[in-house]
Amino acid sequence: MAIPLPGSQVRGSKTGKAIMALLDLLGRTWALGIIWNLQQGPATFRELQQRCEKISPTLLNSRLKELKALQLVDMQETGYQLTQQGVELIAIILPLGDWSKHWEKQVLEAQNV
Repeated sequence: MAIPLPGSQVRGSKTGKAIMALLDLLGRTWALGIIWNLQQGPATFRELQQRCEKISPTLLNSRLKELKALQLVDMQETGYQLTQQGVELIAIILPLGDWSKHWEKQVLEAQNV
């Protein structure tokens, strides 16, 4: 599967609009999970594998290559970490976490009616 580059055809979009490329990337297995777990701080490959509930090394390696190519993650002496772009993306995603808790409560309450 090719890296979802803005401006190129991606899943769900022949035009490759930036938002569609981002959604394609974040919809890939563990892509968002890796970004989410790196918000805790830098991590070596093994540490990140543990944070990601023992993701397979092959899948982790593939996703890290994609995230590095798209400038969301980079490798430093302390391990893998979010780039400035990755930090900005997390700032956008964090409110979704809060919203999802409210949504979960409403859905569960509706099911118990």
